[in-house]
Amino acid sequence: MKAVIIAEKPSVAKNIADALKIKKRNDGFYEGDNYIVTWAFGHLLQLYDAKDYDEKMAKWQMDNFPFIPEKFQYKVKSSPTNRDKADSGAKKQLDTIRSLLFRNDVDSIISACDYDREGQVIGDSVIYNIKAPKQVYRLLLNEWTPDEVNAGLEQIRPNSDLRPLQDAGVSRQWADWAIGINLTSVATLKYQKGGGQALNIGRVILPTLKIIYDRDKEIETFVPENYYKLVATFKTQREEEFEATYMEEQEDKFKTKATLDEIYAILQRSSGVVLDKQVERKREYPPFLFNLSNLQGYVTSKYKGWTSDKVLKVAQSLYEKKYITYPRTGSTALEESLVGRAAKVLEALKKGLPYEDEISFVKTKRVFNNAKVESHSAIMPTYVIPKSLTSDEQIVYTAIKNRFIMQFMPVAEHEETRIQIKISDSSVKGLFIAKGRVQIIEGWRKVEKIESKDNMLPFVEARENLEITNAEVTSHVTKPPKHHTEKTLLRVMETCGKNYDEEEAVLSGFSIGTPATRAETIKKLKDIGYIFSKDKSLLCSELGRKIVETFPVKELFDLEFTGKLEKALSDMEKKKVSRSVFLNFIFDFTRKSVEMIKNDQDVILHHATQEPKKIEVLGKCPICSSSIVEGQKGFGCSDWKNGCKFVIWKNDKFLATMKKKPNKTMVKKLLKDGEVLTKGLTSKKGNKFDAILRYEKNPENEFFSWKMSFTENASK
Repeated sequence: MKAVIIAEKPSVAKNIADALKIKKRNDGFYEGDNYIVTWAFGHLLQLYDAKDYDEKMAKWQMDNFPFIPEKFQYKVKSSPTNRDKADSGAKKQLDTIRSLLFRNDVDSIISACDYDREGQVIGDSVIYNIKAPKQVYRLLLNEWTPDEVNAGLEQIRPNSDLRPLQDAGVSRQWADWAIGINLTSVATLKYQKGGGQALNIGRVILPTLKIIYDRDKEIETFVPENYYKLVATFKTQREEEFEATYMEEQEDKFKTKATLDEIYAILQRSSGVVLDKQVERKREYPPFLFNLSNLQGYVTSKYKGWTSDKVLKVAQSLYEKKYITYPRTGSTALEESLVGRAAKVLEALKKGLPYEDEISFVKTKRVFNNAKVESHSAIMPTYVIPKSLTSDEQIVYTAIKNRFIMQFMPVAEHEETRIQIKISDSSVKGLFIAKGRVQIIEGWRKVEKIESKDNMLPFVEARENLEITNAEVTSHVTKPPKHHTEKTLLRVMETCGKNYDEEEAVLSGFSIGTPATRAETIKKLKDIGYIFSKDKSLLCSELGRKIVETFPVKELFDLEFTGKLEKALSDMEKKKVSRSVFLNFIFDFTRKSVEMIKNDQDVILHHATQEPKKIEVLGKCPICSSSIVEGQKGFGCSDWKNGCKFVIWKNDKFLATMKKKPNKTMVKKLLKDGEVLTKGLTSKKGNKFDAILRYEKNPENEFFSWKMSFTENASK
């Protein structure tokens, strides 16, 4: 008998098949002696739309809301080009999986989808909707290397053990449907009055919007204040000079200049004496291993043009290619069981590095600590070393690799010197303080060639007299806080604005969204026009401001409220909260919120929307469902900045061989129907012919290629 393994994506299915040395590939699955490996395309099923439950919901009318179905149901996911039609590829693959699960020689099913809420729902929704009477198991892996796949299959668990994870995933899905469908519809009807765009309302997007709004308002209302400093130059008995800053009660900023002017005058006839000299050697530990939010923050702040969504997509690609472990983690430490694996990886990575002799594997609590791991360990490389990477993959992989290697380099050390100087005139109450810093051991800082900002002070002794050679009162102005960047926003989302350290934030479960969804939330806020980017800063649009200031359900802007909901889902995974209690609260909240909006004052918001640029949308991207627009060199996805690579080039080589160039009409038809009848093609012999063209994604990689067929009306 055989077991059917269901992977989340074709690329992961291939990794599993390769690990099991299965060579035979069929249409939609691989088959070996003991295992059949098939795949989903992410979600093959989606929740019903409201109109699928009741035809009257096809038209938005106030009286139809609130609407919460008695029983949530699933259907084949919609086509990216026509929401009213099922996606043909998803339907075909679902039929393939169904036929495999009902085979007489199959006695068990193994879900190998990602080990998280979403992965659990992807696998379970397929398996339990098909309802094949077979035992269901779960393969739980953190990486897709051959060693781990084979080891994991020896330790599969009954899928019923993962029921709490399924409960949390389904509850999240149903809650977001109820809040999103009801409040988006009612808010749009109430505040748009038939004009402007739909007002997207959601459990995660609104508190995230509020974070950016609050920072913008903080900057706008900021009142700059003047302050002053006094800096003096001292000369030692060895004729060496250095600067020191005047301080009173540990403060070097003064609101009134007159105070410092008086001291400045005294300095003209005074000298100084070294009251105290302190030299302290300090150890600098490397930053913790990356979790997803920290990786996104690091890359987006260091490299221009990167977004958190793009970082996740590239990291996901590296994960599916077996180069790194599971990326959607919130942890910054590794499970202690990974000691042997980490040592093996380090041995492979360090070869040939200029500081190879300084790398030494040591088990420390900073790196290996079960108490600091929530669900998944921190991101680390695997023992599979990439031979070639794209430039984007190289950036993300190098960041992860370097952060891992740093943990096993010597601790960096520097020396800090603090000199306290007393002025000879006793009327001067404060002290001048000079601070110096010298790097002693570079250690892990070598990995990324981090330069140390050394400030070496001259040698002085206690009670040594110093000459004052210069002094200056400098004026300064307080600066407003900076606009949020993706890095700082992710940090606030991760901790719900609380002052947690990294581990506490992960273990608390008190957050806005999850590592897997935060990048998507930021991208959505941009796409719907609530926020926009300016260089690396994130700012609230006029529409976004109006939403915050007008929308009456203030709980959805409250970080505390949203944090409690996310914590409830996290606790559900641990069997501390029941699904029914959580969903009853959500549905009751939704009903009350709908009534609150209905009874709110009439305010029209669509005037706040900015006039959109008149760019013709040709259809939806078959990869990510964003808009396809015409560019200078081709017809491509508008979400290309975030990593989507779909494009039909105007100088396409395949079409060029038949003396044809794609045009807007052709692309529109292709995106809408999946195929286009193309006339006037030229054969190699110079004959004219018509053909049906399709532009299809290759099952084994991310590229598209042309397929050509002929009918009676389109023959050579």
